[in-house]
Amino acid sequence: MLEARGLTRRFGDKTAVDDVSFEVADGQMTGFIGGNGAGKTTTMRMIMGVLEPSAGEALWNGEPMTREHRRRIGYMPEERGLYPKQPLIDQLVYLAQLRGVAPAAARARGLELLERFGLGDRAKDKLEALSLGNQQRVQIAAALMAGNAVLAKPAEATPAIAALAQEWLRVMLFAMPAVLCAMALNSFLAALGRPNAVLIVTLAGLPVNAALNWVLIWGNLGAPELGVTGAALASAAVNWLQLAALLLLAVSLPEARPYHLLQRLWRADWPAARQVFALGLPIGLTLVAESGMFTSTYIMMGWLGTVPLAAHGIALQIASLTFMVHLGISNAATIRVGTAHGNGDAAGLRRAALAAIILSVGFALLAMTAFLAIPRALTGLYLNAGDPQAPAIVALAAVLMVYAGLFQLVDAMQAIALGLLRGVHDTRVPMVLAVVSYWLIGLPAAWLLAFPLGFGPPGLWLGLLVGLSFAAALLMARFWGRSWQAAPLAPAAG
Repeated sequence: MLEARGLTRRFGDKTAVDDVSFEVADGQMTGFIGGNGAGKTTTMRMIMGVLEPSAGEALWNGEPMTREHRRRIGYMPEERGLYPKQPLIDQLVYLAQLRGVAPAAARARGLELLERFGLGDRAKDKLEALSLGNQQRVQIAAALMAGNAVLAKPAEATPAIAALAQEWLRVMLFAMPAVLCAMALNSFLAALGRPNAVLIVTLAGLPVNAALNWVLIWGNLGAPELGVTGAALASAAVNWLQLAALLLLAVSLPEARPYHLLQRLWRADWPAARQVFALGLPIGLTLVAESGMFTSTYIMMGWLGTVPLAAHGIALQIASLTFMVHLGISNAATIRVGTAHGNGDAAGLRRAALAAIILSVGFALLAMTAFLAIPRALTGLYLNAGDPQAPAIVALAAVLMVYAGLFQLVDAMQAIALGLLRGVHDTRVPMVLAVVSYWLIGLPAAWLLAFPLGFGPPGLWLGLLVGLSFAAALLMARFWGRSWQAAPLAPAAG
């Protein structure tokens, strides 16, 4: 409910608005009239925060109106604020983004409003091509776009966003067999010492995906405009093409021929399947536990507001990019350690482990230096400098980058330790250690520091640091405390 309580505005000796009070309940339409100079515009400007009241206040649901409240109010003044030579949907999306709405959600909402106002077939027309009456409809639609600023908060998704997600997931279901098979082939080729082939196939898929998105999302080159469905179709098509390329490589490489990859596919090797399942299930659950921890931080950060959520997303995205290097080193360590373990070479196993740790620590120190030295420059790359919220987001993201720098090392070590343990077929106990570290230590610590103790976003990241530190310590102790440290290994059977 919107409430004006005793609003008064004076300009020197002149009182433009004198003790105005009214209420507008949810779903109610209210108007007030008066001659020129009666104070109608001044009243609206005080409610919107454009003018400071000389006395009185504006309330939203009984609370003093804040900037965040006003961001959710659509305001259409007499003056026009649209661009005559810009397509309707483009400027609606642009105006919504200025209010913090995500691009996909803004586009969905814009198309919905244009359809509601009878302009659904003119979304790509320029404003100047419309009649004055239809231009006014677009102006109203632009004002209503602001009312969905809460779409930027994942915890408050609207039916429109849910529908978009369902649409994308329905299409991507058909890509899941390709994704899963490609993951298996990636590991197979990496074990053969051909990770470069996997990299080439992955990189080659990026421009193809971008081109298909351009065609299918926006309806270019005569294709239908499919929006989210087009994006999903593009990704699904690329996934199947990449699987075909990996399969071709897997059967054509000389070192792969002894394994007869595509022979006797109709005969299941149940003992091998049981072995793979027993080894792979704990690995999968470990990944779910880790990704679930970071997903939960998004939810908790959303409780703190849109600015903390945006800053968190930027800082975590940057940290995730550097983590990919450690993940690659971890996968290589799994192969090297696994080979040494299979050959009964304890010394080679230790050398491979130490090499992975040294490489990962070296890169972590470089990343830490960059995070601590130029946090504002890094986070600023993700924002439009013209966004009024950009300074606040960059300032908070720069603070979070300090914590991201601190947990670079422990995050790297837990990833390397997991890779080393997988190489020696030790996955069940590491899964338990990871779940305890992430969910019983890290997340509770993040919640406690962020909310009851009042540290806010930095406290949440400090909790992540605590959880990752426990995981790194426990997993590394697990690996280096095993029997192969004291005696040579027996060669693996078979």
